[in-house]
Amino acid sequence: MNVFAIADLHLSFSSEKPMGIFGDCWDNHAEKIKANWIEHIHHEDLVLIAGDISWAMTLDEVQEDLNWLGTLPGKKILIKGNHDYWWNGIGKVRSILPKNVFAIQNDSMLIDDLCICGTRGWQLPSHPKTTSDDIRLYAREVERLKLSLLSAPKNCQKKMVMLHYPPLSSNGDSTEITELLEKNHIDLCIYGHLHAQAHQYAFEGFKNGIEYRLTSADYLDFSPVKLNI
Repeated sequence: MNVFAIADLHLSFSSEKPMGIFGDCWDNHAEKIKANWIEHIHHEDLVLIAGDISWAMTLDEVQEDLNWLGTLPGKKILIKGNHDYWWNGIGKVRSILPKNVFAIQNDSMLIDDLCICGTRGWQLPSHPKTTSDDIRLYAREVERLKLSLLSAPKNCQKKMVMLHYPPLSSNGDSTEITELLEKNHIDLCIYGHLHAQAHQYAFEGFKNGIEYRLTSADYLDFSPVKLNI
């Protein structure tokens, strides 16, 4: 089993939602993702999708996007992104997922010897535009990550975390989230959310033994990236 990742699919088969604001590279992006996916990923592989899966607003609207995802090779694990407005209660979400698509919320999944935890995250308190409401939402996401990490089986050999928002800024300063990851001996953390010029604010590489990877679709040229995990 190989493990791949890609975030920010921003699918919109049931409603027209162009992504051109982030550049011409987003033209026909779903077709690009599908072609690259089929070329590199096989039935036995695992694909982690770190949020912003669909522009749909309701569970009915998102079904076509999820079905499209279900037709692609591999087992998929999802977390919620800030634009996943259709994600309304984990029980309801799981009830409409294709059989090879799974969702994490306040819990985790064990696949072979790999434990996958995750949550959406939120804008960092250190961000210059952070408000008191952002700080409240960030604190809630920290608690949700704690629940996910607590649910991880004790016997897993490797542990990784999926976030939608970046867990740290480009300068690599520690945050509540990075400290939590270190305390729980996480091997790898993937995230998305950053597009176009915002790619420059990504932190990639190792910090205190944890590898961090940006997996936004446009950053990866719309091709899922193979992870070293």
